[in-house]
Amino acid sequence: MKVVVLDYGFGNVRSAVRALRRAGAEAELTADPVAVLEADGLVVPGVGAFRAVMEGLKRVRAPQLIERRLAGGRGVLGICVGLQVMFERGEEHGFVTEGLGQWQGAVTRLRAEVVPHMGWSPVVAPAETTLFRGVESERFYFVHSYAAQEFTLSAGAGPPAGTFVPPLVAWAEHGAPFVAAVENGPLCATQFHPEKSGDAGAHLLENWIRTL
Repeated sequence: MKVVVLDYGFGNVRSAVRALRRAGAEAELTADPVAVLEADGLVVPGVGAFRAVMEGLKRVRAPQLIERRLAGGRGVLGICVGLQVMFERGEEHGFVTEGLGQWQGAVTRLRAEVVPHMGWSPVVAPAETTLFRGVESERFYFVHSYAAQEFTLSAGAGPPAGTFVPPLVAWAEHGAPFVAAVENGPLCATQFHPEKSGDAGAHLLENWIRTL
């Protein structure tokens, strides 16, 4: 499988490319629109502030490219802030920034005494999961100060009927529960870093690649 890691100036891109290759994909780091659209899978990494990541994505026309991939049922995997930008908005440092709007809701500061949340944590995956199959009891590596702490999908929201199956949401906890991962048809995303999560992360990436 050919997988493009989107190169837009934000994210742990080199380690993501290495992890995907370890998982068996032919991985390329690029922002070339043709490569992004034609790849079997697209990985959208993200590190840093929601606002800066959205600005970087817009510079390479990523919102339109991601929308075209999803409309065609072609796989996209968001990582860390790459998950966060799939929501309607991010609320960070006094700014409210519009996200990609694939899911309803906001990304807000974690409700915990110690922030950022950094280190290995368990994830509660849904019973029907494909992404976590075989690693349901493993821990994954997180480093973040913000997260989506609710997940709702109201009637009429999101892409046209038939494009997505009902979303499966995995949860983790740091002070309060937050969204750790979402499986939503061709769109998957993780708040944790699978490329930094050792064998468990490699297995999860293999699971994702098999869905492409």
